[in-house]
Amino acid sequence: MTSYSAVGATCAAEETWSRRPAGFRALERSVRIGRGDECWRLATVAVVHWGVKTRSGFDVRPVSGTDLRVGEGQDFTLVARIGPLRVREPVRVVAVVERPDRCGFAYGTLPGHPVTGEEAFVVHRDADGSVWLTLRSLTRPGRGLWRLVFPAALVAQRWYRRRYARALLGDGGGPGRPAVGD
Repeated sequence: MTSYSAVGATCAAEETWSRRPAGFRALERSVRIGRGDECWRLATVAVVHWGVKTRSGFDVRPVSGTDLRVGEGQDFTLVARIGPLRVREPVRVVAVVERPDRCGFAYGTLPGHPVTGEEAFVVHRDADGSVWLTLRSLTRPGRGLWRLVFPAALVAQRWYRRRYARALLGDGGGPGRPAVGD
C-alpha cells in the first residue's frame, strides 16, 4: 500500500494536470528533448525503463524479477546516491500510459520512503514532431525520522530534478548532447 491516499494524482495520462491535492508541494516542468521519430522512439524506450532515474544517478531495482520495464502495480527500490550515502526509496508504479503521442508512468512512495507522494515521467510529442519530457511531482514530508530531514530532501529533489530535465537529451544516451532532429 502506498504511503499516501491521492494515488494517481499526477495524472500521467492527461495533457493537463487538473487535480492537485491539498497538502502537497506540486511541481510540473516540461522540457523539449528533441524532434522527430527517432527521438520519440529512443525517449519512449528510455522512459518506460526508468531511464530518467538511472541517467540521473539512481540505481533502480525491481522487488521481484529483473525486468526494469514499468508495469502498473510493480514495486521497485530506488537507490539515491548522495555523496557516500545511499538512500533506499521503496516505490510502486501506480500508472502507465502508452499511446502514439504520450508515453510514461507515475510511481508512488511506499512506507520507508524519505518523502510521501508521487512522481510522473512522461514523454509526449506535438504535431510538429517536437518531443517533450514532462515531470510532475507531489511531495510532502515522510513519516517518522524522515520528517526531520525533509528540508534536506527538498534540496536533493531540486538537484535531481535538474538532472531529470537533461536525462533524455540527445540520442537517448544522456545529458549534454544536442537534441535529435535539431
